[in-house]
Parts: sequence; C-alpha cells; structure tokens
Amino acid sequence: MLTSIVVNVFGFKALRALRLEDLRIPIAYVKTFEGSPHGIQVERDMNGVDCLTLSANLFTGFTRLCKGLVVVLVCGYIAVQIFPSVLTYVALIPARTIPFGWNLITAGYVEHTVYGVLSSTIGLLFIGKLLEPIWGSREFLKFIFIVNFLTSVCVFITAISLYYVTMQENYLYMPLSGFSGVLSGLLVGVKQIIPDQEISPLKIKAKWLPSIMLLLAIIISFFTIEPATYLPILIFGTYIGWIYLRYFQRKQETGFKGDPSDEFAFSTFFPEFIRPVIDPIASIFDRMLCGRSEASNDGRGYTVGGASLPGSDPIEATRRRERGARALEERLATDRLISAGAKSKNDEPERDATDNV
Repeated sequence: MLTSIVVNVFGFKALRALRLEDLRIPIAYVKTFEGSPHGIQVERDMNGVDCLTLSANLFTGFTRLCKGLVVVLVCGYIAVQIFPSVLTYVALIPARTIPFGWNLITAGYVEHTVYGVLSSTIGLLFIGKLLEPIWGSREFLKFIFIVNFLTSVCVFITAISLYYVTMQENYLYMPLSGFSGVLSGLLVGVKQIIPDQEISPLKIKAKWLPSIMLLLAIIISFFTIEPATYLPILIFGTYIGWIYLRYFQRKQETGFKGDPSDEFAFSTFFPEFIRPVIDPIASIFDRMLCGRSEASNDGRGYTVGGASLPGSDPIEATRRRERGARALEERLATDRLISAGAKSKNDEPERDATDNV
C-alpha cells in the first residue's frame, strides 16, 4: 500500500510539488495482514540463496556504454605497449599540443601502465553501473566528454604555467594521460546521488570518497618522483565534475540546471571545522556562476513568507527519486536471485526422481 501511494502518486510529472502529510492504514487491512513471519535472512536460508549467490550480483549488470569505454581503454593500452611511439601522438605533451590539438581529447582515454588501466576499467564499470541508469546513457557520455576535455585544458595551462615559473623543460615534454580525471569526476557524481550511503568494507560514507581520494593522492605525491603527471589531473577532474553537476547538468524531471542544495556545496568536500573559512570564498564564485538563477523561485520550490515549503524543492525531490530508483533496482535484483534459488531447489527433487527412474 505504501509503495502504491509513494511510488505511483509521487511519480506523476504533472504534480510539481507534493509531500506526504499522513498515512492512515485501515483496521481491516491491519487485521488481515499480520506481516512477514520471518526476515530476509530466513528467506535466503529457506530458498537456498547464500552469500556467494548474492555477491555474484555485484559483478553483473554492467552497462553497454561502460563496457564499450572499457574496450577503448584496453585497446589504447595495448596499442601503446606494442607501438610506444603512438604515445607521442595521443598523450598530452604540452610542447606539442599546439600542432596536435586532438591530444586534449585523446589523452584521457590512453593508459600506459597496468595499474592505470586496471583501476580505470574497474572504477568505470562499478561507478557507471550506479550513475548511468540514473542519468541516462546520453548524459553519462556527455559528462565523461566534458570532464575529460576541460580537465586536459586545465592540465595543459598548468603545465605551461609551471614551465614559465620554474623554467624546467620537463613540464613541457612529459606525457600526460589517463582516465583518472574522469573517474574523480564520477566520484563526485556518487557523492551527489548517495551521499549518506556507507561503503560496507570501509564503513565510510560515499560523500567523502572524492575528498579521501584527493587527500591520499596529495600524500602520495610527497613520495613520488613526478607527481605532476597525475595530481593535477585528479584535482581538476574533481573540481570540473563538481562545477558541471552543481551549475550545468539539466535534470530531466524538472528541467532545471544544476544542484543548488547545501548538501552539495563546495565546502562539503572539507571537514566541518574548515567550512566557515571555505564558505565565504566559495560564495563569491557561487554568485558569479549562478547568481541570476537564484533570483527565480522556480528552481527552489514553493515558498510561504520567504521560506520554502518542506518537500517542495524540486532538486531535493529529484535526489530522493534517484535514491529510491537505486534502492528499488537493488531490491528487485535480490528478489530475482531468491526466486532463482527457490526454483533451482524445487527442481532438484524432480531431477533426482527422474534419475532414479
């Protein structure tokens, strides 16, 4: 009954602002339905669905677009290993970018190390499995292209600036490539969609994944020889991914751009005690990028006396729908596994009887 009300009624696009005030369950309904006799674990034990069967679902459901991008990354790595000279034409080398302008696009899809191609393929498959069904294949591919291109542009400008500051030619001729910038931007998307979801092995909320990744990269940079080959890519990938999702991504349900919620502000990348220092600085850039859009109440929901009504914010409503869609998808996948396990268990006696005959 709750599913019928919340999912069906709240899913109407014609209803722009709707919130659930109260839910009264009829007495006859309560008396006739006494609830489930046992929990999910008992159901799994009775139907023969073990932890190994459930964990198998973790390695299924990868999208076609992500698989195609993985093929591109793997083929690029193989081509660089067989023909090393190809790296000079596809990687971002600042001194050669002016004649080879396509490097700004191709550099993000070329990995020249085993660790790089493994981390890129695994991260793309699992993060894409989460984000692409929510964003859509077109928006997902658009996000990857924009983050990859703008990250390469920022890295190119940074390398040129470092050369003029230090007068060291290695900043002009070192090959810069890798999918890590796009992955860092996709982690920002995970932070936006499921910020309070805990990553079970690590017991860390998803909203801290981009910050932890950057912190580890900065710490590792003190112990590596050339941190400039990967650290700017990670930093710019994270920041550009946040800018696009914060100000420019168009929501299909509402038609509005960006995510102006406080839970996705720039200061949320930092601990609580640093945010009072970050907020005034970030607010300046926030007014520069979306000052005009905030003047309209259309993107903020309905208001009464200057205060927005609870549950009327379309951005927050869209986020709740995205989380609900993800939870529903996981629940349906678990139910299918339980049904498959019950069917296989019921077929075993028939198979044994047939063998005996």
